[in-house]
Amino acid sequence: MSSVNAHTHRPVIGISAGDLNSIGLEIIIKTFADSRMLELCTPVVFASNKAINFYRKLLNENNFNYQSIKDFSKLNPKQVSVFNCWEEEVQITPGVLNEIGGKYAARSLAVAVESLKAREIEGLVTAPIHKKNIQSKDFDFTGHTPYLRNAFNSKDVLMFMTADNMRIGLLTEHVPVSEVAKYVTKENILSKIAMMKDSLVRDFGIDNPRIAVLGLNPHAGDEGLIGNEEIQQIAPAIRESKQRGTLTFGPYSADAFFAREMYAKFDGVLAMYHDQGLIPFKSLASGEGINYTAGLPIVRTSPDHGTAFDIAGKNVADEASFRQAVFSCLDIIAQRREYAENTRNPLKKTEIASERGAV
Repeated sequence: MSSVNAHTHRPVIGISAGDLNSIGLEIIIKTFADSRMLELCTPVVFASNKAINFYRKLLNENNFNYQSIKDFSKLNPKQVSVFNCWEEEVQITPGVLNEIGGKYAARSLAVAVESLKAREIEGLVTAPIHKKNIQSKDFDFTGHTPYLRNAFNSKDVLMFMTADNMRIGLLTEHVPVSEVAKYVTKENILSKIAMMKDSLVRDFGIDNPRIAVLGLNPHAGDEGLIGNEEIQQIAPAIRESKQRGTLTFGPYSADAFFAREMYAKFDGVLAMYHDQGLIPFKSLASGEGINYTAGLPIVRTSPDHGTAFDIAGKNVADEASFRQAVFSCLDIIAQRREYAENTRNPLKKTEIASERGAV
């Protein structure tokens, strides 16, 4: 099959539809109703004409124009393309959590991933799914991150929440709080730190990143008074990470770390569990945060919010985070290209480093 570069100099970005009854297609249509987005990329929405038309009519959005395609030879870089993943009639009921929404979210994602593997698209931006109703024999995962790890046979991946003012990676993702501690091991922490460093260098262009590691327990354990994970697992991992040449610091008490804005001093922060990282991130990222999956051979981003069934179909969903996810996908693609070029040509990399030092 033809690669993305054969179509246009603008990256071809795939968009998965998410749950059909959520705000997914709403924010997709709102984002690409702005024709300026087509100056940056060639978007391909994995859905169906009927689903797109349903939401375009509901939103009364006449500025969203698209063409329907069934293969990538028909791409038009001046227009949004809708890749038809199904032809059958599907009953869409905005705001309703049901099996239909999950079934077609999974189909959209599966077709998009096949296009990624075939290099028909260069990056993927995923609209939100509901982790319960998408479950089936083909989707037995707790979310996009483990699904993509499995699809691309990656040994490990890092759920990496990023915004202009902070980047927070998670040691554990969607696991019950009662089970978090068993994953807090020296080996797991070292793996995630290494992945974070690699991503900060390769995907974000930070040459020698500073990484902070949070503690698991209140007050980072208070020297063993409130739990021993910091002493037995986290601190040893930090020491070994430093020995391996990574600027790693901590463990920090999570409450003071964010209250005192210490995150501003670091390029990346490793949180021990989901809410420890996401509550401050979503509170402080000001609606411009996105979710990035580091460690994959491809680039995948998503907005930092969920399905929002309570406002689905009401034309009030804010597309800012989804639009930022598109921008971030494009930025990371460009940064990976630059990194690949610089590491392929060591002399050029030395010249760039000299120029930076002279500034």
